Amino acid sequence: MITPAPDAPPAGASVALSSARGRWVVACAVLGSSMVLLDSTVVNVALPRIADDFEVGLAPLQWTVTAYMLTLSALILLGGSLGDRLGRRRVFVVGVVGFAGASLLCGLAPNVEVLVAARGLQGIGGALLTPGSLAMIQSSLRPGDRARAIGTWSGLGGVAAALGPFLGGWLADGPGWRWAFLLNVPVAVVCVAVAVRHVPETRDPHASKHFDIVGAVLGALTLAGATWALIRAAGGGSAVEVAVVGVAALAAGVAFVVVERRQPEPMVPPNLFASRPFTVINVMTFAVYAAFGGYFFIVALQLQVVAGYSAFWAGAALTPGTLLMLLFSARSSAFAARVGARGPLTVGALLCATGLLLMLRIGPHAFYPTDVLPGAAILGVGMVLLVAPLTSTVLAAVADDHAGLASGVNNAVARAAGLLSVAAIPLITGTPADAGLGPAFDDTFDRAVPVFAGALVVAALLAFVGLRPAGAGVGRRHRARRPTAATGNTADPHLPG
Repeated sequence: MITPAPDAPPAGASVALSSARGRWVVACAVLGSSMVLLDSTVVNVALPRIADDFEVGLAPLQWTVTAYMLTLSALILLGGSLGDRLGRRRVFVVGVVGFAGASLLCGLAPNVEVLVAARGLQGIGGALLTPGSLAMIQSSLRPGDRARAIGTWSGLGGVAAALGPFLGGWLADGPGWRWAFLLNVPVAVVCVAVAVRHVPETRDPHASKHFDIVGAVLGALTLAGATWALIRAAGGGSAVEVAVVGVAALAAGVAFVVVERRQPEPMVPPNLFASRPFTVINVMTFAVYAAFGGYFFIVALQLQVVAGYSAFWAGAALTPGTLLMLLFSARSSAFAARVGARGPLTVGALLCATGLLLMLRIGPHAFYPTDVLPGAAILGVGMVLLVAPLTSTVLAAVADDHAGLASGVNNAVARAAGLLSVAAIPLITGTPADAGLGPAFDDTFDRAVPVFAGALVVAALLAFVGLRPAGAGVGRRHRARRPTAATGNTADPHLPG
């Protein structure tokens, strides 16, 4: 029988990292967040196998990815608020259980429709557990131990992200893509047992009991409507259908802005955007993660469908960037603190754009050392300069007491950007969404990559024009800032797998 850990006092727990309980807290957070990291990576690599098993084309694969991203991006801020009010351990455990149940349904899905629905349920679970994973560390451990614990959590999460492509490829080629979901179930059982037994319950005693349910619903409707309209516009939807859904999404978006301006405690406080650097960085985040979200979706398909790589080698081909970030992200953040964020963000975005354009060399029978590795390596270097300073700068752009909320908004912006980017691929490339996967996908890849590279160039221009030079403030304020608990943001919390 599992004996629950006692609740923490109102001021929060004070567990030493060196204690057994402190190590269990970190282990639990790592297990929970690793499920989400591995799952996104594995799914991207396994997409061609899913298409083969269900005999479907591009649109169902888009929905397999976007259904998860939709519910996650729409509800992640609400998930953080629920944890603060109802108990971070409690909401985390509910999220893990929900994620595991949805994963089981994904693994047993008899058709692609059930798979897409289950992926949407996975996103709901992810929206509850993702904020809680880091929040438990931040609220349970002694203040002096938190930075080291967060570094451990981030580093082990990076290892999970690095292993993901290999594991995903091996599963897709061997036991089958369904095991990518089924393996979440035993991991979740262990995670819940550890959480209930070893993690103290904490909550914010000053948190309001009010939830911005209306804002959350309107945000979800906006994203869902926009996603539906984008996919249907290229997938045989009538002009009337696309127009009606598109207008409805726009109306929901306008209503969301109005509601957030009038709510006494809005999910996304408009006054955050009174900070020019905060606004610039969030617009830049949208451009960066629109590029990354669309690119990581199509490159895994290109490597397998066109270049003829196995799922394992396609996954392995995508690891240089992850490994470079794992090794150098912390140093990159420190470097940006010294010289200011403007330079690293500008150069990083331009290097990422260059890396994407070099990936256009991937074609039939692409030779990895000359056709894939140069672009992957340059992209990885650009990501090292770009991703960690992007998050650090958005935190530095607001007062300390708003850092958690700012982190959550930035996280949601990144996920929404990836969602809309994947949905828009057929529209921006002129590819019918019901097209099958075959050699002709090479044309889709060749048309999409320059668009994503262009988004990164726009991000570079935003950084160069919109941010102050080094020494003027924004690049240096995050010197003492640590990752925040409200939404589980770290150097790369929303990076696609």
